Amino acid sequence: MSVHEPAGETAERVVFIDDEADVCRANRQSLELDGFTVETFGAAGPALAAILADPPGLVVTDVRLPDLDGIALFARIKAIDPELPVILITGHGDIRMAVGAMRDGAYDFLAKPYPAESLVASARRALGRRRLVIENRTLRARLEAAVEEDPAFLGISPEMVRLRRLVREVANADVDVLVFGETGSGKEVVASALHRWSRRAARNFVAMNCGALPDSVVESELFGHEAGAFTGALKRRVGRIEHAQGGTLFLDEIESMPLGLQVKFLRVLQERTVEPLGTNEIRPIDMRVVAATKVDLGQAAAQGTFRDDLYHRLNVITIAIPPLRDRREDVMLLFQEFLNRAASRFGREPAAITPAVRDHLRRHDWPGNVRELGHFAERHALGLGQHDAPAPEAASSESLSEQVDRFERGLIREELIMAAGDVRIAAESLGTPRKTLYDKIARHGLTPTDYR
Repeated sequence: MSVHEPAGETAERVVFIDDEADVCRANRQSLELDGFTVETFGAAGPALAAILADPPGLVVTDVRLPDLDGIALFARIKAIDPELPVILITGHGDIRMAVGAMRDGAYDFLAKPYPAESLVASARRALGRRRLVIENRTLRARLEAAVEEDPAFLGISPEMVRLRRLVREVANADVDVLVFGETGSGKEVVASALHRWSRRAARNFVAMNCGALPDSVVESELFGHEAGAFTGALKRRVGRIEHAQGGTLFLDEIESMPLGLQVKFLRVLQERTVEPLGTNEIRPIDMRVVAATKVDLGQAAAQGTFRDDLYHRLNVITIAIPPLRDRREDVMLLFQEFLNRAASRFGREPAAITPAVRDHLRRHDWPGNVRELGHFAERHALGLGQHDAPAPEAASSESLSEQVDRFERGLIREELIMAAGDVRIAAESLGTPRKTLYDKIARHGLTPTDYR
């Protein structure tokens, strides 16, 4: 005998299989009262066909069925999707069989007679785990697509989509660029992409951190020198500028360049020539300059710590990298990728992402940006995250309502990403009426189509 109820729109769909119609009816009612959508079947065959056509979130099946026993049905389901949770209903004599099935991956078993509360509680836990499985699958699929599109710009947020588009457009323009971003946000990644996507890709990409060298050697490193140009200059050295001939010169922390050297570098930018130390020879230079800073150079120029004329010469095109806290939907994606890379490097299987780690990823503001997230992933890959709880979050200067708004906006953005912009699915996942969610989306200035 088969009792089949049509599936609803909700993702919380349960397939319940028992050959007694009264048992199906009573259990369906218990689950529906808790918010689940239930399809009931009296035999394994029709249930299996429905599962193949439209996989549910959970299967609950009696072990004793007229056409195929529940253990064999579980094996069929496991072959279709090993992560689809299955709860087995057993009589007293089937308990040992059910325990064996749990060792093979069944989610749970309930021994008859069982209270309705036990079924509902087990179903709720199983569907919670199923949501995590689906979320991880979605993340993996989006991760693979993002890596294939461009591994240097992992991210599915609208901010990263716009950044990728801007970098590609600017790369083709072959003009000097100023990159602004916080520490660890990926300024060198942007500079490298500007080089790779430009006509200069076949020539050198030369990087120099102006803040990592003593003032006494910055000029020699940048301009080069002839033998005997100063004490200790025993042989000729080609500077970074000349080495970047035909390619790209990337100057990180440009704000740290000594003021006296800024005058000379301004002349290089204006005339595209270089004069190494110890010679009067002026050599033509064909290069692109990408300068990066973590401070507001306009403000630094106003304060006299950076030359105003050099700032305006560099500020032809500025690319601002959004901090990680402003694109929270990218955090889990990036963490998964960093975790995979770290596990591969350390020769380990990727560590499981626990609820505590997931909560930390969602709530933390990541002041060190992508670099900090990468280090956290490495620690987790080494198993350190299993023993050391994430550091307590710093006290926020925001008011309670501001913190609530920021958390709500981030949560809605994450759900829109997971639902590929489908407000109906996001509303179901969040457990809120669709109209309420639309109102919140409008209030937070979100656009669902940005996440498709």
